[in-house]
Amino acid sequence: MAKIKTGIIGTGFSAQSHMEALSRVSDAEVIAIASRNREKAEALAERYGIKKAYGRYEDLIHDPEVEVIHNCTANHLHFSLNKMILEAGKHLLSEKPLAISSEESAELAQLAEQKKKVHGVCFNYRHYPMVEEARQAIQSGHLGEIQLVFGGYLQDWLLYPTDYNWRLDPEKNGPSRAMADIGSHWCDTVQHVLGHKVTEVFADLKTVHPIRKKPKRDVETFHQPAEADVEDVRVTTEDCGVVLVHFANGALGSFTISQVNAGRKNKLFFEIAGTKSALAWDQEKPNELWQGFRNEANRHLLRDPALLSGSAASLAHYPGGHQEGWPDGLKNLLIRFYQSVQMANRGEDWKRSRTFADFHDGHQIMKIIDAILKSDREKRWVTVSE
Repeated sequence: MAKIKTGIIGTGFSAQSHMEALSRVSDAEVIAIASRNREKAEALAERYGIKKAYGRYEDLIHDPEVEVIHNCTANHLHFSLNKMILEAGKHLLSEKPLAISSEESAELAQLAEQKKKVHGVCFNYRHYPMVEEARQAIQSGHLGEIQLVFGGYLQDWLLYPTDYNWRLDPEKNGPSRAMADIGSHWCDTVQHVLGHKVTEVFADLKTVHPIRKKPKRDVETFHQPAEADVEDVRVTTEDCGVVLVHFANGALGSFTISQVNAGRKNKLFFEIAGTKSALAWDQEKPNELWQGFRNEANRHLLRDPALLSGSAASLAHYPGGHQEGWPDGLKNLLIRFYQSVQMANRGEDWKRSRTFADFHDGHQIMKIIDAILKSDREKRWVTVSE
C-alpha cells in the first residue's frame, strides 16, 4: 500500500514531536515542512530527511503532492491556516486548541463537514493503553453508576516571573492560557473516558504573576533563555485555576489546573468513583491503573497487552514490563488518524471506528473554555452552550 504524503506546518516542539511519531507510523511519509523562517524549515528537513522545505505556509498547503497536513503552529494561526487547508481539500490534523474562540471553531467544524475530509485535533492523552482500559471498564459497567470525578493537570514551567513564552501573549495564545493549553487536555480525556460531556462549570482562576520579565527575543516552549535584556510586561491570562463541573450523566466533578506548581512537570491525573468501584490514572505513571474496592483488596493493573481488554491491548506495542509513554500516546493517535485517511481514500465511512478527537470535539472543548472564562468573570455556574 502506498504511503500517504504528509506535510508539517511549524518547526517548534509540537512539530518535532509529530515528525518523530510519524517516523514510526507505517502509513505516512513526511515529504514537506514549512516555516515562516525558511532556514529553520531547511534545517529540520535535512535532519529528518524531508525532501521539501518551504518558507511560506501557503506553498505547502497548495503543494499537489501533499495529501495530509499537520498544523503545528502557534494558536493564533490555527483558524486561518486550518480554514485554508480545508478549503484546499486536504486531510487535516490540527494541534489544539482548534482555534482561539468558539466562533472560529464552530466555522471550522462546519467547513470540515462540508469538505468531507478526515479532520482531527491533537488531544493525545486519550490514546494511552491504560486510559483506554479505564474507558472500557466504565463502558462495561464495572464501576457501576459514576458519582464523582476529580483530578487536574499540573506543570511548573511558568513558576517564576522570569519564565516567558509566546503563550503568555493573548494575541498569540488567546484569552485563556492554562485552561486552554492544558485544562483542555483534561476535559477531553475525561469526557472520552466517561462517555459523557461537561454541561456546567463554576470556575475560579488566578494570575500568580501579573508582571513577568519578557526576553527581547523569542523563546521556545520549555526552554530557558540565556542572559539577555528583558522588559516588564503585564500578564492577563491565568496561571492556575480550579473548576467545579457537572457531567451529562449527573456526575459531579472538579479539576485543578496549574502551570506554576513546583516539581510537577506534566501531571495529568484523574480519579473516577462509581457505586461499585473506582479508577485512578496519572500520566507521570502512564503504565499503571489503580482500581479501588470497598469489600475486597484494591488492584494495581500494570500495562501488559496479555492482561488488557482488546482495544486497550491494541494501543500497547511492547510486552509487559517494557515501558511506554507520551511519545507512544501521540504515535497511537497518528496511527488511528492515518487508518481513517486510508478508509476515506477508499471511499469508506472513516467516522465509523474513529477514536481520536475530531473538529466537533475540538469545538466542544472551546465552548467549555468559554464557559470557564465567563464563570470566572461572573462568579457563578455557567452552562456549556449546545
